Amino acid sequence: MRTLWVAVILAVGTLIYAPPVIIARLLRVPDRENGIYEIAMRRWARMVVWAAGISIHVRDESGVRGAGAVYISNHVSWFDVFALAATLPRYSFVAKAELKRIPLFGAGAKAAGVVFLDRGNRKAAFKSYETAAEEVHKGRAIVVFPEGTRGHDYHLRPFKKGPFVLAIAAQSPIVPTLVHGAREVMPKGSFRVRPGPIHIHFLPPVLTTGCDYEHRAELVERVWRQMADAMKAEYDVMTSEHPIATSSKDA
Repeated sequence: MRTLWVAVILAVGTLIYAPPVIIARLLRVPDRENGIYEIAMRRWARMVVWAAGISIHVRDESGVRGAGAVYISNHVSWFDVFALAATLPRYSFVAKAELKRIPLFGAGAKAAGVVFLDRGNRKAAFKSYETAAEEVHKGRAIVVFPEGTRGHDYHLRPFKKGPFVLAIAAQSPIVPTLVHGAREVMPKGSFRVRPGPIHIHFLPPVLTTGCDYEHRAELVERVWRQMADAMKAEYDVMTSEHPIATSSKDA
């Protein structure tokens, strides 16, 4: 019953908030703090969080919320997205291109500032990161999941380098972000929603000032280690993976 209720609220929220942001974008309404794009995205996410019976608990050690930054988060559930979207101010996401094809949602998300990433096209992917860097320069928070896809458990998997190239291009702080509890709400491979708490930890930022493309691997390892250490300290989750994805594709 809970799952059906969440699905209904998700559909209703999309019907309520997608058309206004699409129209606003067509009319060239400027993006600004507490503007229509920010308010619509946050209210849409909070509707879903409410319907799922989720309580969100935030620990913020970053000191940069409300300013342009790249949030690097682990990813185990769709509710990572909803929890972060319900919490962050003036944010956007880098999302997989397949989501753009969802009727109304895709158009609404694009109009609201979500940057879609074609992971099968390296050149297009880096173009998307350039677009995201422009959003950061405008003062937006950009959320990226560098593991590339959802995991089945909380151990940290290798990171792709593309999101760190984005942070370097924007010369913005990287905020390592842990989300814990979303797997218990809805794990990968399941559509059943269970109510419960989700904890979000915004860890101390990693600065990119003065870094260039050649520093990307160093940044990946530093952020990955910080997140892995915090996951072990907070939740006793061990990981033995290498910090950097071995694929030739950075994105």
